[in-house]
Amino acid sequence: MPITPHIVVQGAESAVAFYRDAFGAEELDRIPTPDGRLMSVQLRISDGMLHVADEFPEMGVLAPSTIGGTAVVLSLEVADAEAVFAQAIAAGGQVRQPLHEMFWGDLHGQLDDPYGHRWNVSQHVRDVGHDEIVAAAARAFA
Repeated sequence: MPITPHIVVQGAESAVAFYRDAFGAEELDRIPTPDGRLMSVQLRISDGMLHVADEFPEMGVLAPSTIGGTAVVLSLEVADAEAVFAQAIAAGGQVRQPLHEMFWGDLHGQLDDPYGHRWNVSQHVRDVGHDEIVAAAARAFA
């Protein structure tokens, strides 16, 4: 059973353009409402799906900028993290954590998109045993 994120933004139309430019998203479908908002735009990013919607405050559907941040990080596992990360930054993303080879074996970076959502971009570069990861995490968070 796949999980498909349905994220809320202020300005779904421009967010769809950002996700296209940043991550190569392909629009599959959209559901507009009579007042001009977008209830849902279905996007494919690589082999994953993402739904994007405008805010509907009257229904409690709010964007990160309205609620003061996000508790969710969306993760992309890619074949070329440097290219995807650079593309996302060029499209308007803001670096939170530059790409760096991490102790769990991934080239990993984190960015914020212009709509308040946080993204990890990762590329697996080496295998690391579970015990080694646990020990490195303990050192990192000590």
